[in-house]
Amino acid sequence: MPASRTAVSRSWWLLLVYGLAAVVFGIVTLVWPARSVAVMVMAFGLLSTVDGVVSLFSIFRKDVALPNWLLLLYAVVSIAFGILALVQPVLVAGALLWLLAIWLIVAGVARIAFAIQIRKLISGEWLLAASGAVAIVLGVFFLARPDIGIMTLAIWIALGALVYGILQVVLAIRLKRRLAPLVA
Repeated sequence: MPASRTAVSRSWWLLLVYGLAAVVFGIVTLVWPARSVAVMVMAFGLLSTVDGVVSLFSIFRKDVALPNWLLLLYAVVSIAFGILALVQPVLVAGALLWLLAIWLIVAGVARIAFAIQIRKLISGEWLLAASGAVAIVLGVFFLARPDIGIMTLAIWIALGALVYGILQVVLAIRLKRRLAPLVA
């Protein structure tokens, strides 16, 4: 069912608010990347803790399909991870970066191996191999310099938020302009 013009005309400002919030988030993350990463990890820790507590209470419900031991294990791990992320956000961010670095290296090797296997079937396989090489270099770089790796991730998140926010603001303004004659 298509949205009515009235509903759309009333909601353009929500796009504007979301867009402005994303722009502010992006700017703050660019200005304070280390603090921003710590805050993001802490927010993730809070979500993990709450998820663990909810899972813990789910043990007492009879309509949950999972066995109680699995719910208990999940709850304990979620709560432990959440508390660790809240108490030691830099440590958790570093650990997540190490996992990302290892994944990049493995993914890079897999891309290069795949490019070698398909070289006779397609042209341009060198692009796949090149993307694999970039992934390996980035993974090794993150392992060698985790402090820079965390900042790099923060900057990429910030840039993504800025682009998203700007697009939302532009969409809100265009929507408002388009709907202005209809409302008047």
